[in-house]
Amino acid sequence: MKGPKVQEIRRADLERLLERARPALTEAEYEQLKAALDTLVYLTQLLGKKNTTIARLRQILFGASSEKTAEVLKSLAGKGPPAGEASSAAPAPGAGGAKEAAAKAPGHGRNGAKDYPGANTVVVEHPSLKPGELCPECRRGKLYEMEPGSLVRVTGQAPLGASIYELQKLRCNLCLQVFNTPAPEGVGPEKYDAGAASMIALLKYGSGVPFYRLEGLQQSLGIVLPASTQWDIVDQSERLIKPVFEELVRQAAQGEVLQNDDTSAKILARMKPAQEDSTPGKAPRTGIFTTCIVSRREARTIALFFTGKGHAGENLAQVLAQRAAELAPPIQMCDGLEHNVPKAFQTVLANCLAHARRKYVEVTPSFPEQCRYVLETLAEVYRNDALCREQKLTPDERLAFHQSHSRPLMEALKSWLTEQIEEHRVEPNCGLGEAIGYMNKHWKELTLFLRKAGAPLDNNTVEQALKRAILHRKNAYFYRTDRGAQVGDTFMSLIHTCALGEINAFEYLKALLENAPAVCANPAQWMPWNWRDNLLAPDTS
Repeated sequence: MKGPKVQEIRRADLERLLERARPALTEAEYEQLKAALDTLVYLTQLLGKKNTTIARLRQILFGASSEKTAEVLKSLAGKGPPAGEASSAAPAPGAGGAKEAAAKAPGHGRNGAKDYPGANTVVVEHPSLKPGELCPECRRGKLYEMEPGSLVRVTGQAPLGASIYELQKLRCNLCLQVFNTPAPEGVGPEKYDAGAASMIALLKYGSGVPFYRLEGLQQSLGIVLPASTQWDIVDQSERLIKPVFEELVRQAAQGEVLQNDDTSAKILARMKPAQEDSTPGKAPRTGIFTTCIVSRREARTIALFFTGKGHAGENLAQVLAQRAAELAPPIQMCDGLEHNVPKAFQTVLANCLAHARRKYVEVTPSFPEQCRYVLETLAEVYRNDALCREQKLTPDERLAFHQSHSRPLMEALKSWLTEQIEEHRVEPNCGLGEAIGYMNKHWKELTLFLRKAGAPLDNNTVEQALKRAILHRKNAYFYRTDRGAQVGDTFMSLIHTCALGEINAFEYLKALLENAPAVCANPAQWMPWNWRDNLLAPDTS
């Protein structure tokens, strides 16, 4: 069957046709037709670009999608829940309840002085008065000091600044001896200090600013910083702080809960023909991935990044190889893909409830009433978990609360899922049937939080962490070599571990580079959570 004949039509021709038809149209009809023609021209232009995807077109036409239950079910407003649904809000484990928690919406307003922990504080005394003096107004009372007022001033500057020290030189006119002025105290011999290296790494691997883009910005501000120089700086810096990353991996291996997932990546040096990188008897592996592993141990959270041809499960196995033999198998949270599971190490497997929920979100337009029940049931479970976090319950207390309030919801959901298939209410091969099949297949792993203390509900922590690698991929597109990926993994791991612990990553990286010998000698004393204490500790040597 032949497609429609392609006819070249210019925008000007369409506009003339529209104007000729205008007398026969009302003003509203004219505006609608004009908007339709403008949309047609715009979409035609987008389709001509090779990087336009179907997802991008959907977003332009229908707006950005949201997976929030209220947004997904907005189109079902006014319809009652399906028969047999018995979903009620669970009471809070302490004071307050679900309505109180939901009422706390993030506000918008001006930031006060306390919101600038990285700002320099300058103490300004009154120009003419001092505490203890007589009041100049009444001449009877004495002045006492109150809490100071705050005046915040934000100034602009280049990401990396520079200072030029013109060192005076003197020469004897008789013996020609030259006398050089020494550099000021604190000014080292290196052109780029630890702060410069930390800022470059933070911009590149923390905020996704490519070297060439920072080079252009610095050039426009009169402080040149070539992209090649930036690479040399972070390359040398990574070698100095590598022991900290290795110690971070060792400590992550001892975690009680480990979460992992991966996303695609590019390393130009590894993008070779499949035959050059294949193993005899196995299908060649051509993909390159960035794996993120988030490890929780007590109150500490560690994020690790690994880029290469290894899948998430293989990278997790390399981490677990450093786990102490006497420790029990850790809880592992991931989605249902087989390559996320380490083959050589035993873990207590949990699967992502948000991943299973997403399958119902996708088919809600076709099966609104059935999906309403599933989504609202899971919303109650998530609400229970939020209440546990709000009340800061221990893992054992959280488990008891979920067993009391979330288990009945999940058991009712399991019965409902089984009925849909066994009573042939849903075709197994349709979208809803596949969503039910996935949840039934992984039910044990999806409900581990009802049996094991500390088991998370989903893998959202890792998916959020992977956005750092995705941001870098969108802006820089690729790593040139394996060494480039290794440098990126080290800095991303340290920067995101700091972010998870609400630690100033710039100050941390700067301290590591300024104390490189001590860091290399004892990296365990220079973790994100204890480096400041050890830096301030008196030297007893």
